Amino acid sequence: MSTDTNKKIMKKRRIVINGLIIFAAIAAFFLLMEAFGLADQVYLRLVNFVFVIYGVNRTIKSNYHDHINGYLTNLKAAFFTALISLVLGIIALLSYIEYRGGESYLHSLAVNYIFGGGEPSTHEFAIGLLIEGFAAAVIVAFTLMQYWKDKVEKINKVDGPAH
Repeated sequence: MSTDTNKKIMKKRRIVINGLIIFAAIAAFFLLMEAFGLADQVYLRLVNFVFVIYGVNRTIKSNYHDHINGYLTNLKAAFFTALISLVLGIIALLSYIEYRGGESYLHSLAVNYIFGGGEPSTHEFAIGLLIEGFAAAVIVAFTLMQYWKDKVEKINKVDGPAH
């Protein structure tokens, strides 16, 4: 196998692994909040950003160390890392809602979400979470790429000694 093929395989594995790490951390945190009766605290849910930032940064940092350069390449890797954890998280949460009693549990849970209001169906709740998570994934990916941009691509470097 060529070096480029190995890099592509490593990059895809790293995206999936870091997405799984984010998912596991958020799931464990959610279950701990549930166990301690803190699941209704909206501000504690913002801690999820810490896990997303950690996993996405881990992807970009590993790409940098493996000399996988390019702003758009790393932006795409960062976004897909967060997206994998988002999709897994929504699937797991919907399964958990069904396990805990379905619509009745969902209504007690949905009241405390930022986009809450009324009594959303399971599908409406999932779509709301998807939109919220998608926005968070974009924000985290772009923000971290602002930090990493000069490291992964020398876009502001002057070429040649005469400049």
